[in-house]
Amino acid sequence: MVGFNYSIADITVWSVLRANALMGSVLKHQVYANVSRWYALLASDSRFESQVEFMTKSVNELRKAAKSAQNGGKKETHKANFDIELPDAQMGKVVTRFPPEPSGYLHIGHAKAAILNEYFAHNYKGKLIIRFDDTNPTKEKEEFQDSIVEDLALLGVKGDVVSYSSDYFDKMYELAVKMIKDGNAYCDDTQLEKMREQRMVGEPSERRNRTVEENLQIFTEEMKNGTEVGLKNCVRAKIDYTALNKTLRDPVIYRCNLTPHHRTGDKWKMYPTYDFCAPVVDSIEGVTHALRTNEYRDRNAQYEWIINALGLRPVHIWDFARVNFVRTLLSKRKLQWFVDKQYVSNWDDPRFPTVRGVRRRGMTVEGLRNFIIAQGPSRNIINLDWSVIWALNKKVIDPVAPRFTAVEAENAVVVNLDGPAEPYTETKPKHKKNPDVGTKPVVYANKVLIDQTDAKELADNEEVTFMDWGNVIVTKVHKNTEGVVTSVDAKLHLEGDFRKTSKKLTWLADTDDKVEVDLVDFDHLITKDKLEEGDDFENFITPETEFHTKAVADLNVGKLKVGDVIQFERKGYYRVDRAYEQGKPVVLFTIPDGKTVSKYGAKK
Repeated sequence: MVGFNYSIADITVWSVLRANALMGSVLKHQVYANVSRWYALLASDSRFESQVEFMTKSVNELRKAAKSAQNGGKKETHKANFDIELPDAQMGKVVTRFPPEPSGYLHIGHAKAAILNEYFAHNYKGKLIIRFDDTNPTKEKEEFQDSIVEDLALLGVKGDVVSYSSDYFDKMYELAVKMIKDGNAYCDDTQLEKMREQRMVGEPSERRNRTVEENLQIFTEEMKNGTEVGLKNCVRAKIDYTALNKTLRDPVIYRCNLTPHHRTGDKWKMYPTYDFCAPVVDSIEGVTHALRTNEYRDRNAQYEWIINALGLRPVHIWDFARVNFVRTLLSKRKLQWFVDKQYVSNWDDPRFPTVRGVRRRGMTVEGLRNFIIAQGPSRNIINLDWSVIWALNKKVIDPVAPRFTAVEAENAVVVNLDGPAEPYTETKPKHKKNPDVGTKPVVYANKVLIDQTDAKELADNEEVTFMDWGNVIVTKVHKNTEGVVTSVDAKLHLEGDFRKTSKKLTWLADTDDKVEVDLVDFDHLITKDKLEEGDDFENFITPETEFHTKAVADLNVGKLKVGDVIQFERKGYYRVDRAYEQGKPVVLFTIPDGKTVSKYGAKK
């Protein structure tokens, strides 16, 4: 990094990367080619790895000894990358919370927050609160709330307590009144644009010096009843309009909204903001550690100010990096736009980063959890390629996915063999390395189908291997005037040595029991890896993102159920999205494996 010899910069940066479990996967899959090459160069020097091994072993031994002493000799297991020493964390007393807003479906970023909060609560033998942050009736629906409950259950995240911010509307109202009486909040009817401008330049609102009596009258009568005067006002915390941290410049803590609430109906005409609700309810519910993404880091001072102003029990905050992926939007507002404009079918579309979307694409719960656990609560912000998470998913599905065969229907080539005279069936394992997956019938016939791409590579008198059958000698390759292979003549040579052939081909008996399938591949919804501030995402929409390939598959595919994950030999992994129906093809979605590149140019 500095000159052509190892420098302290090389050693420091390499050490930080080496200590991060997630970066190991990123570097292995060549997401950043130059960094991977430099990293591998240093790793090849035994002095580096030997010291890492020595230090890792020594630190782990010290940690085990410390944990053992702390717990009276009882064994406590903690993964090193999770040992972040939560402040004042006591075994059996840690309480964390996951507070989703029911304004959309859970996406992969929410999943990280949920799993991390669950991990720490349960590893400290504490408690996890699932709290629905339902303070904005305009955006919230029971549909979203129900979907969040289902998705959390799917992820194996179970709260010890399920609550709602709306359970505390009365208490939050009382505390807002207290803030006004204490001179720590005021009502403001300044127009929104002007208020934003004043906060930006650090000017006080003209309403900042309203009397306590006037503020109370507006809040408890006008705003509470949703009158014309009330609708023009909001309540702002009176902190410091000149603060360098702009979140402290008198933030809004209450605003009017006449939309009926899905739980409380029209009882309330005003609702607390997240900035007020989060610290208040965290403290009331007994949360000891609020784990949240570091996009809220600037708001930590605001969170603590509100707790102190109200004399509430303090809560420790730990912020971690949100998960970002290239060419991916995580904003619920923007995702809703794609749904509304019908660019996608719904929130469970396989191109969406929602839990339901990635599950429908073929992501396993185990793969998703492994990815999040591998990241840990790191504060390092990186823009990940999807190949990282799909590579982890492959490790889950590869040992158990049954193997079947499919041939692309367009210009599929018939191979005429010299036998057998009649089709026959043999029983073969579904997975050569895992007999527990079961067995399948395989049909053998004197006419079989192969892909056009394979047929084009064949030459007369060439010996090749038909997988799970044996060697075949090509006698004649027939092509039309455009160079498309129309058929192939061949003869079985089962006594041939498959180790001596360079081509191993998949094939499918051309019999009536073969099944029509629709293989569906996808590209990212946007074309730019990372949208910058000021970029309009509508200017970066990928023109075409869904691709269909007609194919025929072996008879076993007709028995698959929706959600089954399989591998088509030499084609990749697939998830069944629609099972066999008379007259309709089986629909299968490609499952990226973290390294293959689709024929459409998208990294899968």
